[in-house]
Amino acid sequence: MAYNIVSLNELTAQFEKLPGIGKKTAQRLAFYVITAPEEYAKRFAAALTDARSKIGFCKTCQALTDGELCPVCADGQRDKSIICVVSDPKDVLAFERTREYKGVYHVLHGVISPLDGIGPEKLKIKELLARLSDGVVKEVIMATDPTVEGEATASYISRFIKPMGIKITRLAYGVPVGGDLEYADEVTLQRALDGRNEI
Repeated sequence: MAYNIVSLNELTAQFEKLPGIGKKTAQRLAFYVITAPEEYAKRFAAALTDARSKIGFCKTCQALTDGELCPVCADGQRDKSIICVVSDPKDVLAFERTREYKGVYHVLHGVISPLDGIGPEKLKIKELLARLSDGVVKEVIMATDPTVEGEATASYISRFIKPMGIKITRLAYGVPVGGDLEYADEVTLQRALDGRNEI
């Protein structure tokens, strides 16, 4: 007879559904949670339930928030004339970690990907275009990933923005800091050249 504990198997299965978590890591996490003090398990479960019920989308930029507006949109010091368009809420956190960007964001919640059944209508493009109609925004930075889908999404959205007379820019992609030029592919080197800055 196999060693079978139904509730442990279910907990392991739920951890395994998380991105980047394999079966062995899921088992380790499950064992950790059930052998930790009961108070920890209760706090863990409460934090999970609380986050799931309280976190939603900012009514302006569609980023994650536990209020009506996200912290960036609620900050009166941010430059509302520049919108950085990203595909995922995690991208906002990545930009915020740099502490350099002072504008605001717009989260699309995906990229156009016909193979995955994701068309423009499933993204937050209408909400972005509505934000551009008041004349406040002077520049839109297209910061979708440098993939075929990310490039197609940036190109698609740009076609609607150009007639508005708003400046559209794209992130410069190129050789990473610490990278060796000999290992960079042609597209990466071309982007590095195109995005070069004066020193």
